[in-house]
Amino acid sequence: MASGEDLKPTRESEREGNREVIQRGVDKDRSAVISDTELQQALSNGTWTPFNPVTVRSIISMFDRENKGGVNFNEFAGVWKYITDWQNIFRTYDRDNSGFIDKNELKQALTGFGYRLSDQFYNTLIEKFDRQRKGQVAFDDFIQCCIVLQRLTDVFRRYDTDQDGWIQVSYEQYLSMVFNVV
Repeated sequence: MASGEDLKPTRESEREGNREVIQRGVDKDRSAVISDTELQQALSNGTWTPFNPVTVRSIISMFDRENKGGVNFNEFAGVWKYITDWQNIFRTYDRDNSGFIDKNELKQALTGFGYRLSDQFYNTLIEKFDRQRKGQVAFDDFIQCCIVLQRLTDVFRRYDTDQDGWIQVSYEQYLSMVFNVV
């Protein structure tokens, strides 16, 4: 007779079960690569609209180590953790539980991340990342806003060698900076 210990699933059998669920539920074409379209269909932004395709492509590009245009099962585990972490951050700053981040909540979030920006710039961010034109940012657009802001900051820091918040660049250098982000 088998003991209770023999009947417990192993980590490997759990992982295989998870892989099968993910592949059946997300990897619709069973290619073993989850494409941006498949990931977009699997995600919810809480607004009953499709997850921002630019955000999906940005996330896939972070985790697609082999440049195959999608993520495999192991990479998908990282994607899922990344999105779950962002969801927890979003909920922390969505103080009114509206499912959106307004200008004041965005300011609190980005200040918490270490950014010191003007009120005018927060208006610019809301304008840029509010796809629904409601004066607030949905979950997927919040992720995109933070990704773009971080990428632009990283590029800026490469030129800000004395870290005083000022750089001098030529027009072409500026264009290269921006095109490397968008």
